[in-house]
Amino acid sequence: MAVSKLGCSELFFIEPGVKVDGRYYWDMLLKQQMLPVMRRIAGEVFVFQQDSAPAYRARETAQLLQQQTPGFTSPDLWPPNSPDLNPVD
Repeated sequence: MAVSKLGCSELFFIEPGVKVDGRYYWDMLLKQQMLPVMRRIAGEVFVFQQDSAPAYRARETAQLLQQQTPGFTSPDLWPPNSPDLNPVD
């Protein structure tokens, strides 16, 4: 689910038993569902925040987000897990 002052997206469900690895995440979730919805809600100006799950840190995921999202911050610059800095966790 995407949340912003501009609105919220629908929930994105994953079929039971599907393993969410890096490829599934960037191909099925990001490219086909999440990024198009974010562009519909916010246009081309948005911040896409994630936690440090392995699928989110995959090289292909980082490359896609670097190309497709404005102001992408690479995983090596993400702050450590802190509820104060990362409200997603």
